[in-house]
Amino acid sequence: MVFTLEQHNPDTYRRKARMISVAMAGQLIVFGLLFSMLLTATFGSSLWLNALGVLLGLLATSAMFAVLRDRPWMTEMRYVWQLKHHLSQVSGYLQPLRRGVEEDNRVALDILTFYHQGMSQLAELNGRTTDDDAERLAEKMEVKIKREALGLPEQVDTFDPQDLNAFKRR
Repeated sequence: MVFTLEQHNPDTYRRKARMISVAMAGQLIVFGLLFSMLLTATFGSSLWLNALGVLLGLLATSAMFAVLRDRPWMTEMRYVWQLKHHLSQVSGYLQPLRRGVEEDNRVALDILTFYHQGMSQLAELNGRTTDDDAERLAEKMEVKIKREALGLPEQVDTFDPQDLNAFKRR
């Protein structure tokens, strides 16, 4: 499935991420305590029953989160999870992709351009800077120069995970 970079407001994303994190942590605490109290009241006090109550609270919180993740107000969170997933996929292929860039492989150039754009966007959404990694900045500049030399567009807004299959056994 092709993934497309989207623009989201970093302030809105961070506000929603904090709010959802606090809500989920609170829900975990409440469910964990509730299940622990019910188990110890029914079967007697035990460290294992308390641990089981916390585990059941975690499962209940996870189930609630799975149900809510498709809601419209979770759009930014869903997008960032997908972006992180795809960036993680690409990072597993960085060495073969770098070799492909040296060989002027257009698919490798597209994937690495997407990777650098995605990393920059993720840093922006999280309120961080990307200027502290000289190696990555040098690679980004090298890819930009090669793209210009080959007449390729500067931006790549889509990523198809199937494109990584060409770099599996390199």
